[in-house]
Amino acid sequence: MEVLRELGYLDQERPLYRAFRVEEMLRFGKRLNPNWDAVAAHGYLSELGIPGDAKVGKLSIGQQAQVAMAMCLAKRPALLLLDEPLAALDPVAREGLMHLLLGSVADGHTTVLLSSHAIADLATVCDYIIILSASRVLVADDLDYVLASHRLLVGSREGALEVPSGSLSCEDFQRTPDRAARPRRTARDRSVLAVVEPTLEEIVLAYLREQSAVTDARVGESVEGQQR
Repeated sequence: MEVLRELGYLDQERPLYRAFRVEEMLRFGKRLNPNWDAVAAHGYLSELGIPGDAKVGKLSIGQQAQVAMAMCLAKRPALLLLDEPLAALDPVAREGLMHLLLGSVADGHTTVLLSSHAIADLATVCDYIIILSASRVLVADDLDYVLASHRLLVGSREGALEVPSGSLSCEDFQRTPDRAARPRRTARDRSVLAVVEPTLEEIVLAYLREQSAVTDARVGESVEGQQR
């Protein structure tokens, strides 16, 4: 029971009582949570422009997500678990929700574990990133290091291309922990490849594509072995 007092949880279903008014939801949260911060809860919703007398079921999906997030934060948890909290939200609602989250945890007293497919949003809020595929950890490191230690090669796929040994090849993408990939042009390949810094989304997609290709190859080998 002591652990639950220090734990906040929010998923994409946003578990709220739709028949309740917003103020009733806040009173409900206060009765269940000993560490409830009523001033903070009302402050969050006032900042978002969500009236206390509004019925939860009449709010937009984005506003319902903001109410649910405000309730999680008003609990003052030591650990906040967020499972796809941005799912089905439009860009404005996503921005509002992330603004609320960042503003409330800036004091550093709450650790947030956020699971999301909205990769672009993660780059602005996360310190540490874990990339998962089929329950396998592909990357687990500081976000700044992940961004700094990868390069994207942009250019023609035609012609010979030498890739530094030990790089992770994902189509035109190369992972080089200590240096940028330096492709060597041959006499037949006169195009110049640009080496640019990738976005987090490009890095994640490259790893997922690579893992998918490996999985498909293993499945193909297994099928071929069974046929023999």
